[in-house]
Amino acid sequence: MTKTLVAYFSASGVTAGVAEKLARAVGADLYEISPEEPYTKADINWMDKKSRSSVEMNDRSSRPAIGTVVENMDQYDTVFVGFPIWWYREPSIIDTFMEVYDFTGKTVIPFATSGGSGLGDSCKNLQELAPGAKVISGEKFSANISEEKLKAWAERFE
Repeated sequence: MTKTLVAYFSASGVTAGVAEKLARAVGADLYEISPEEPYTKADINWMDKKSRSSVEMNDRSSRPAIGTVVENMDQYDTVFVGFPIWWYREPSIIDTFMEVYDFTGKTVIPFATSGGSGLGDSCKNLQELAPGAKVISGEKFSANISEEKLKAWAERFE
């Protein structure tokens, strides 16, 4: 029997809602990738080139610290990784998450929320950050996606 984790980062709450529905739909454990220093509304203002998120996204080596840990990551075979799309890719804190844990032998399935942008290079980036994992091409969802549709999507990976 495989054990599944839904890990997510959410700056505005949209990704959190999708992650919660997905975890319920597939019977997975839920883990929030919480930054050590929470993001404020000003931090995620993409129109401000000096905002924290803009600075992080312009520096590919940026690795914001995570304030929580996944207990016993070894127990999970499948990890859904959720995030909002920032600048056509995953936020830098997702890069931190992928580097902190050993995903060797695990299946990683990205999912994202966005007002318009697709996943861009996110799947390729996650594979590079977790070379021992099998990273599946992910999908973008709207905030109002149903649990039933998430369940049908997730069942494709069983």
